[in-house]
Amino acid sequence: MASEKQRMDGTCESCVFYDYDEDYDCYTCRMNLDQDEMERFVMGRTQSCPYYRFYDEYKSVQKQI
Repeated sequence: MASEKQRMDGTCESCVFYDYDEDYDCYTCRMNLDQDEMERFVMGRTQSCPYYRFYDEYKSVQKQI
């Protein structure tokens, strides 16, 4: 249930797939959205991103210990 809540409340800035693109000099989503998904996203007709995954930088550190 917690992961569903994160997916619903998540924003691009806290997503694993949101990275800085040096070629375009801005942040972009690394997920390859198809034409229909991109249209829904750009038009604001989506409740949440189906690919959203919360980025927890401390999770990888915990595995190293």
